[in-house]
Amino acid sequence: MNDLKNIIEETWEHRELLHEPINKGAILTVIELLNEGKLRVASPNGNEWSVNDWIKKAVILYFPICKMETFEVGPLEFYDKIPLKKNY
Repeated sequence: MNDLKNIIEETWEHRELLHEPINKGAILTVIELLNEGKLRVASPNGNEWSVNDWIKKAVILYFPICKMETFEVGPLEFYDKIPLKKNY
């Protein structure tokens, strides 16, 4: 997990790394782990919440690496960068 964190932090500081395969892969891996419930952007800590900044950064970095797509659900159609969640 520290490898992912280090790659995300480095990519955050050096945006030109966004399209390098290892950096893009790390971002997509974090998003997949979030979708699977294995990571959380924020976690309860007593009466307060602790934010995992590196995970939050990965979510923000996800948007520039993904293209807009058209999604159809029944009679509905929408245009977004994030597909609907399914099979979770």
